[in-house]
Amino acid sequence: MGVLFLQWCDERFDFQATFLQCLAKHVPNIYSAEMDPLLEKQEEMVQAAILYPLERYLFGEDPETFLEKLQQSGTSQLCGKVFKGGETTYSCRDCAVDPTCVLCMDCFQNSIHKNHRYKMHSSTGGGFCDCGDTEAWKAGPVCTKHEPGASGSPKENSECQLNEEVMEHSRRVFPSVIKYIVDMLIWEEEKELPPELTIREKVDSYYCVLFNDEHHSYDHVIYSLQRALGCELSEAQLHTTAIDKEGRRAVKAGRYASCQEAKEEIKRHSENVSQRPLHVEVLHADVMAHQKFALRLGSWLNKLMSYSSDFRQIFCQICLKEETGSGKPCSISKLMLWDAKLHKGARKVLHELIFSSFFMEMEYKKHFAVEFVKYYKALQKEYISDDHDRVLSVTALSVQMFTVPTLARHLIEEQSVITTITETLLEVVPEYLDKNDKFNFQGYSQDKMNRVYAVIYDLRYVLISKPTVWTDRLRERFLEGFVSFLRILTCMQGMEEIKRQIGQHIEVDPDWEAAISIQMQLKNILLMFQEWCACDEELLLRAYKECHKAVMRCSTNSSRLREKTAFHLCGHTLESRPYRVSLDPVSIHLPLSRTLAGLHVRLSKTGSISRLHEFVSPEEFQVDLLVEYPLRCLVLVAQVAAEMWRRNGLSLISQVFYYQDVKCREEMYDKDIIMLQIGASLMDPNHFLLLILQRYELADAFRRIKPTKDQELIKQCNVLIEEMLQILIYVVGERYVPGVSNVTKEDVTMREIIHLLCIEPMAHSAITKSLPENENNETGLENVIDKVATFKKPGVSGHGVYELKDECLKDFNMFFYHYTKTQHSKAEHTQKKRRKQENRDEALPPPPPPDFCPAFSNVVRLLNLELETHLWTEAMIQMVLHLLSLGLLEEKQQLQKSPEEEVTFDFYHKAVNSALNAVNILMLLEKLKRIPQLEAQKDMINWILQMFDTVKRMREKSSLTTVAATSVSEATKGDESSQDKEKAERKRKAEAARLHRQKIMAQMSALQRNFIETHKLLYENTSEAQGKEDAIMEEESMSSAIDYSRIALGPKRGPSVVEKEVLTCILCQEEQEVKLESAAMVLSACVQKSTALTQNRSRIVELSGDTLDPLFMHPDLPCGTHTGSCGHVMHATCWQKYFEAMQLNFRQRLHVEQIFDLENGEYLCPLCKSLCNTVIPIVPLQAQKINSEDAEAVAQILSLARWLEIILVRISGYSVKNAKEKQNALAFVNKGLGNSALEFNSILSFGVQSSAKYSSSIKEMLILFATTIYRVGLKVAPNEADHRIPMMTWSTCAFTIQCIENLLETEGKPLFGSLQNRQHSGLKALVQFAAKHLIRLLGVLLPNFKMEDTPSLLEVDMFHVLVGVVLSFPSLYWEDAVDLQPSSISSAYNHLYLFHLTTLAHITQIVISSAKESPTARSHDNSEEACSAQSFCREVCQYTSGQDIPGWLVWDCVKKGIMPYLRCAALFFHYLLGVSPPEELQQVSEEGQFKALCSYLSLPTNLFLLFQEYWDTVNPLLQRWCADPVVLSCLKGKSIAIRYPRKRNSLIELPEDYSCLLNQASQFRCPRSSDDEQKHPVLCLFCGAMLCSQNTCCQELVNGEELGACTSHALQCGAGVCMFLKIRECKVVLIEGKTRGCLYPAPYLDEYGETDPGLKRGNPLHLCRERYRKLHLLWQQHCIIEEIARSQETNQIFFGFNWQLL
Repeated sequence: MGVLFLQWCDERFDFQATFLQCLAKHVPNIYSAEMDPLLEKQEEMVQAAILYPLERYLFGEDPETFLEKLQQSGTSQLCGKVFKGGETTYSCRDCAVDPTCVLCMDCFQNSIHKNHRYKMHSSTGGGFCDCGDTEAWKAGPVCTKHEPGASGSPKENSECQLNEEVMEHSRRVFPSVIKYIVDMLIWEEEKELPPELTIREKVDSYYCVLFNDEHHSYDHVIYSLQRALGCELSEAQLHTTAIDKEGRRAVKAGRYASCQEAKEEIKRHSENVSQRPLHVEVLHADVMAHQKFALRLGSWLNKLMSYSSDFRQIFCQICLKEETGSGKPCSISKLMLWDAKLHKGARKVLHELIFSSFFMEMEYKKHFAVEFVKYYKALQKEYISDDHDRVLSVTALSVQMFTVPTLARHLIEEQSVITTITETLLEVVPEYLDKNDKFNFQGYSQDKMNRVYAVIYDLRYVLISKPTVWTDRLRERFLEGFVSFLRILTCMQGMEEIKRQIGQHIEVDPDWEAAISIQMQLKNILLMFQEWCACDEELLLRAYKECHKAVMRCSTNSSRLREKTAFHLCGHTLESRPYRVSLDPVSIHLPLSRTLAGLHVRLSKTGSISRLHEFVSPEEFQVDLLVEYPLRCLVLVAQVAAEMWRRNGLSLISQVFYYQDVKCREEMYDKDIIMLQIGASLMDPNHFLLLILQRYELADAFRRIKPTKDQELIKQCNVLIEEMLQILIYVVGERYVPGVSNVTKEDVTMREIIHLLCIEPMAHSAITKSLPENENNETGLENVIDKVATFKKPGVSGHGVYELKDECLKDFNMFFYHYTKTQHSKAEHTQKKRRKQENRDEALPPPPPPDFCPAFSNVVRLLNLELETHLWTEAMIQMVLHLLSLGLLEEKQQLQKSPEEEVTFDFYHKAVNSALNAVNILMLLEKLKRIPQLEAQKDMINWILQMFDTVKRMREKSSLTTVAATSVSEATKGDESSQDKEKAERKRKAEAARLHRQKIMAQMSALQRNFIETHKLLYENTSEAQGKEDAIMEEESMSSAIDYSRIALGPKRGPSVVEKEVLTCILCQEEQEVKLESAAMVLSACVQKSTALTQNRSRIVELSGDTLDPLFMHPDLPCGTHTGSCGHVMHATCWQKYFEAMQLNFRQRLHVEQIFDLENGEYLCPLCKSLCNTVIPIVPLQAQKINSEDAEAVAQILSLARWLEIILVRISGYSVKNAKEKQNALAFVNKGLGNSALEFNSILSFGVQSSAKYSSSIKEMLILFATTIYRVGLKVAPNEADHRIPMMTWSTCAFTIQCIENLLETEGKPLFGSLQNRQHSGLKALVQFAAKHLIRLLGVLLPNFKMEDTPSLLEVDMFHVLVGVVLSFPSLYWEDAVDLQPSSISSAYNHLYLFHLTTLAHITQIVISSAKESPTARSHDNSEEACSAQSFCREVCQYTSGQDIPGWLVWDCVKKGIMPYLRCAALFFHYLLGVSPPEELQQVSEEGQFKALCSYLSLPTNLFLLFQEYWDTVNPLLQRWCADPVVLSCLKGKSIAIRYPRKRNSLIELPEDYSCLLNQASQFRCPRSSDDEQKHPVLCLFCGAMLCSQNTCCQELVNGEELGACTSHALQCGAGVCMFLKIRECKVVLIEGKTRGCLYPAPYLDEYGETDPGLKRGNPLHLCRERYRKLHLLWQQHCIIEEIARSQETNQIFFGFNWQLL
């Protein structure tokens, strides 16, 4: 290495030769193993053998220290970060020069633009950050990171100068390196290397190399490789992924012959009828190695470029240097021209090198652009025949150069870039030109057309910013480009002509999409050309002349010109060429005529029209020819509306649709109307009208020829007349075009918005879609929307809308020319309805139009013409009335502006004195008023008569100028008196009607309120969950139990409130009372696993249930089983029939994928379509009364201690009986605990009663429900005899109650009072094999009888224990012969003592777990509670030798910690026993709640008194509880116990601004993959984990199935149910299990209250708290599954999506 370094340093040595020798020696050895390369090792060898000595020579010192110095000396002002696909880019709508100017995430966050109106978008890859480019931004071009001097360097000069020696060395090194890279990349020999690189013997070692293309799918390539090479699937997949990423890969190594054979095989397998074979080459191992190293050198240069401007400049100079006298292109051009032949990996390196060198130096960017334009045609042709994506082509760099204003100007002046692009466009589509040199895109290739659009885009980029200064050279070059562009338009003028089909329907619809989409692509370019021309008067006139010439050429050289003939009507004559749209060919594509119309309007606007005659003489002008083609087009549209072209199929309808659609109309329909206005202003009005009548083929209708009887023809004729009248209205009335009248662009946009909002209130995005965009994709909406509309914020769903301000309603024009037929009638209906509600007449006269510009002032003469016909429809009359109104308004406006003598426009006299059959218009109108069919038009006629009056007065007034103005208004008033009467009458009627309506509405809303109150459940569509036991209507339970005691436990227990319950089955609609002995009624329900309350997300959820013991619930509540119901009732038998019918239906339609899984008992509730998987039988409550004397008597004998003894004896008795646990039992008895007087049956002595008899159908349903819980909760196969079934049932009961309590707490609702019906639905526990579990449950509470596997006190959730013991206790009463259960009194005591025991244990839990609380500074309160807490603590400390804690602190912890438990217990006992709760629990209040709970549950408010009361019994228990090793380790601080109250779970905190999330996503690196390809990051909303979704790198094998990252995460995090946010697409995904999921709107809204899925609109987004809260409730109420089922049922398109791999 040292030798090499010394050799290079020696000045006499030829650097190039030495360098190549060194490469020839090392490269083949380094890159020898191409099949499975060791990348790290290769990199080490490259560094050591070649790059280190090279850098050492280049820098003259140790490379690391040198680069370190350079790094510190300052960075470039340009950012230059190159985007990868999927990265977020930002553009500023206020400051960017055009939409292609973008910032990367870092620059944006540090720039002034983040407070402006910015847009976010996902990059397609290949662009670069424009930070620091002063030409790209109107303000704030540099972010704080790239400001000069920002990196802490004190120097003014932002880059340090390299010393001469280094520059000298780089001038020696760079040429050799560049030459080597260029030579190797464009090397075509497959077997040989250049002579200077061959130094060793040639070995027979080859690779078979497969190249990437965009035609073959992944699967096809994998299949071909497997067949051809006989390799494994995994290997083939590896190859294919690498080929897709890098662009090529060696798939076989070996001798030449074997590789050649492999090549043939691959080609054979990959070829089929529709596809070419894959591209395969056989390369010599050395060639492959050198090509690989050339790319490595490329990335080395790329890195070097970022260090210094001097390096970049030297590099660019060398790249641009042409070999003298050879005429060959320079190095960089060679690479560009070879670009389409390079593979993907090489292209990426090359493009990055161009970005980091040429594009970072403005001077060289210019040189590069010149080279680029020089070879533009060749490059584009290569690209069009290539099959790689645009992003990977060198032509995609055009946007970086053409959008820079100074550069674009330079290229137009020096390189004639516009001409180059337009010529390229014509040269790449020769196959689409027909014999008349017109385009015809029949049978076009979509892929090729998409590539042609790229050329059109380049034209758009060049024109994007208009020049401010015009030089002569620029003018000439631009005009040259414009003329060249007119050639393209000439090929489009009249292309794809169509003829009306008569007789038989067209067989195949012709292709029309290509022609229309080219029109769309050209729309903005046409507008930009017109804008450029309008910048300069001279240019505009010359361009107009050229365009006029082109139109004339097209119009006159069409071979079908016929001789003119005369045409007479109404005493006027017109000379014209015969032509009929319904018979002759006609085309909708007339870009030339329309461009001319655009230029004409701009002439009128700038006033240059006065000089037009200098350029186009009046004789040449031939206005009738200009009007001809656009008029034909409008007639075609009218005939399509009249259904005369039905047989031409859909393609014509689609073309007509786009002709008038917002995407195309600016350069199609609108310009045709303008062309007619030009015609009307320059032709004799009579001739113009005759021409229109002739083209509409309506002459006969106006000639009074006897009408036909054929209904079809009459209908056609009527539609045509209507269409023609409409066009006349547009020609006279549509003046909102700058240049046709004096309006601004803002006025035009405002008018569009007003007319859109007259139809209905609309969302911001809907308005934007309905407005045309300019070249910068702006619609101008924001500037004017607030003047005409007010914004209405959205609720929790839906979006915000704009509503029109009232003062803008006067601008409504019913015949607005951009309305479609449906919009027209909708708007008319809305406006009439509104006027009716305001009790005004329903006349909708046109608003006064703005004045025409002088050039168009003659158009109004059309209004003075006379015509009549004998066919009238209401629509026609409406239009004629509209025309009359326009005439009157015009005259009125002219009269107001100037004295009568000067007003030539005399509409009034014509109308009044017209000689048609001696009937003038006024009389006609009076007559029309009385026709009943025209009732709807009556108001309009009145309005017109009024206007006639006004105009008449104005005429008279102006001749008697002495009359004072005031008298006019009085006269007007007098004249209107008759109408006032009419109005007053109408007003009175309307008022009466309104009062009547109001009264009815009030009745309705009262009924509605009532309904909502009684049927809350229909309005809460959330499956909150369900309490246990029977559905009792809340109101009744409140009202009837007020007198009794409200205590649920113990001897003072209040009576149960039992209502007779009659329910209706939703399937058969029959009513039935719920009784024990009658057939079962059931509720549809859904059982699901849930982690909604977990305190520890990281705990691994046990997935398989075979070994799981569900008896004890850990206090973390890691995963419970939740049962929810929608509250709809059915007969069990009806439900079974319904379910069987569904199964049958499903079997018959096997091919349809089902939303729900019938195998697992899933179905949709027949009424509300919620997803259910079981039913809950409704068990009636048994009324129980307690006799107070008996109760007191029992109280004397039955103390807690005695009760415990009795139970223990009973249990040991069972044990002896079962003879299973004899040793246990004997040991137990021997302890002498039990008094010998107590025997096995003494438990029965306190009262028993016979068990209730259930009907068999209720039993059957109970078993069904229980097995579902068992199956879902444990994920095992159902087994009715498993002893875990009842445990699961109690567990779901406890867990569901905890969920409800948690919800009510977070919602801040009262404990009772706010439960809905659907939450009351019921369960009597299944009491099979219960004794065995009871022993284990009590084992926790009574540690002296220890079973082997009883957990410690701190490891159980006490509420679960309470539910279990209470529900399983009756099993102790079983006798073999009789069916017994405890009597009311016994069960009262049982419940009381069981509850007290669990409560004591829970208090101990809380005290132990809070022992580590650090006391907060607080005054010691010495209340009674605090004292007793203190003494209790001392007792505990004796057993645990812990330190003393102040009593008030302990009491505080206990009171807070025990609340959730007490609330749950209250709910549980209320539903179990039916005792009404106290009033305080039905309101929300903290203080009263605790007292009320204590009294309801028979607890003292000072809970520690319980310990004192039962001290003798509790003391030994306490001792044993505290002796447990887990408890001791917790107190010593070794392990952490769960704290009470448990924290309430909520979804993770999301940032306010969405760009923060995008920022997080951009920093996300997939933990499993090394490449820097962009991933799809998703965020789990439960735990905040960021995952890499839909990517093979993160798939996991779970139980032998491939699962995507999200699906496998959901199994752990949410027991299969989870909620994710897809960050790059701004969508929420809900998933359940492996097969179901749905998309849900994200909780982020833009300022217009709309979500933005896919970031399509890119507006700034902010978090909407209400919507996020809604998502939180969806989770806590366990409605995610329901939401997914509903969504999948409504839109079943998602079945194609494989949720498993998400």
